[in-house]
Amino acid sequence: MTNNTQKVKISDYLIERIQAASADHVFGVPGDFILSWMSRVEKSSLRLITTSDEQGAGFAADSYARLRGFGVVAVTYGVGGLKLANSTAQAYAEESPVLVISGAPGVKERHLHPMIHHKVKSYDSQLRVFQELTCAQATLTDPNTACSEIDRVISAIIKTNRPGYIELPRDVEGIEVDRPVQSTRTPLLDEPHTDQAALEELLADTTKLLQRAKTPVIVLGIQLVRFGLVEPIIRMAERLSIPVATTTLSKSAINEMHPNFIGVYSGRMSNKTVSDAVENSDCVMMLGVLMSDMDMGIYTAHIDPKKILHVTRERLAIGRHRFEHIQPTDFIDRLSKIEVLPKSADYFTPFSKLEKPLLGNPADKISTATLFARLGECLDESCAVIADPGDALFGSIDLPIQSSINFISSAFYASLGFAVPGAIGVSFADPSLRPIVLVGDGAFQMTGVEISVAVRYGLSPIVIVLNNDGYLTERLILEGQYNDLTPWNYSGITALLNSGYSTKITTNQQFTDELIAAKNRTESFTLLEVMLDRLDCSAALKRLGEQLNKIVKN
Repeated sequence: MTNNTQKVKISDYLIERIQAASADHVFGVPGDFILSWMSRVEKSSLRLITTSDEQGAGFAADSYARLRGFGVVAVTYGVGGLKLANSTAQAYAEESPVLVISGAPGVKERHLHPMIHHKVKSYDSQLRVFQELTCAQATLTDPNTACSEIDRVISAIIKTNRPGYIELPRDVEGIEVDRPVQSTRTPLLDEPHTDQAALEELLADTTKLLQRAKTPVIVLGIQLVRFGLVEPIIRMAERLSIPVATTTLSKSAINEMHPNFIGVYSGRMSNKTVSDAVENSDCVMMLGVLMSDMDMGIYTAHIDPKKILHVTRERLAIGRHRFEHIQPTDFIDRLSKIEVLPKSADYFTPFSKLEKPLLGNPADKISTATLFARLGECLDESCAVIADPGDALFGSIDLPIQSSINFISSAFYASLGFAVPGAIGVSFADPSLRPIVLVGDGAFQMTGVEISVAVRYGLSPIVIVLNNDGYLTERLILEGQYNDLTPWNYSGITALLNSGYSTKITTNQQFTDELIAAKNRTESFTLLEVMLDRLDCSAALKRLGEQLNKIVKN
């Protein structure tokens, strides 16, 4: 009898499953425990992108995953893997589907040599760390179960939109095993079933709520974005003439020139027109919204709980009445088709009709306000804005993003240093987009060196460094010498890298001229160092600082 069982190397199977999950790139930093697998990646149709530091690779994979639906970062054991703890924590908190692959000491050598370099406490120390940071984990020590474990972890990542972890011993990855049957697609985890009676009850109560409401409003949350459920809700909003807001974390979930879009809601950090529209509404549909302090304006949101329909995968509730055993995807599908009379469209003001911020006199010294006003004038559908935490983020709340999903930030986990490496991930995820990075001087000192990756791979991000001489957000909370930085000549980075274009910006017109020139310059990166006064900040950041100052002093 002929044996028709196909063989496959574990390393090659992992590459196949990555490609089946929609990733064409792997980000990482080489190290001896991952080198063999990286060599196999280089010989495959996947493209390996090496960064300056492991955290940068993690941030790049995160931003890539937000656009492509799946990202991959690969590093060595211990010194590489543990550097990814922060970026993986961010991906978990903000629901980004990233696969972390860590090379590891071989199974056999662990028995022969108990003290192998990069080991911390025990050989499973790193695995136990990532159990806290990922939705699923596997260490491929058993060749007989390796392929099924790969499928399990990737399936969990896709199902939950959260990171997963695979540890690959270097003496296992090259072993040939039987190819699993029906491995042409990534299997999904078993879906919990919806209680149809509970679903009908929730829909009935929601219908009554909407029928009574005079001024309903929809707030699109990040979970709707991650699970691709935004479009049916937008169509419902159009059909029923209901205004739509986003949170800071979900900014750009809708084209912000859409006639139903009213702005970003973030408590009292928002434009007053937006916060009033949401907080005075008699029916606030929080769909996929994470009620974090950041998205709710650091405890400045004032919405009557009785008026809220809150839908996440963890919670479905109207007011304080919770509904159990309902899959949010099933409810959103039915909600988008709900039949009530359209509302009067005259109770809300579209974001596109709000008064535009002042551009300032051309020759005047640039400020945070005029920087964002002028940046907004230059954005179009080809731009993807990646904002670091701080005023790079909060000043962006009212930027007009004209194409959905073209604004990326760490608006919940708020890890400084995300934006520059994040732009690398965006560049590879969608080469048609031009990344525009907004980053403070403090965050740039953490990961700005990753701009050298743009030089190596011929990318052309536009990096705008907000140089206000230190950690401004912290200054507004509580001043001290700990907020000071060693001054850098940021625009001198072109001399260091022998590539790119950079300049210092001091006036309003200079910023506009240089930004327009940068958009036309596609052969290399551009860095614009904007010289701002030490305490100059957006109104949103000022309100945030005042609120956090009260908390710190109490």
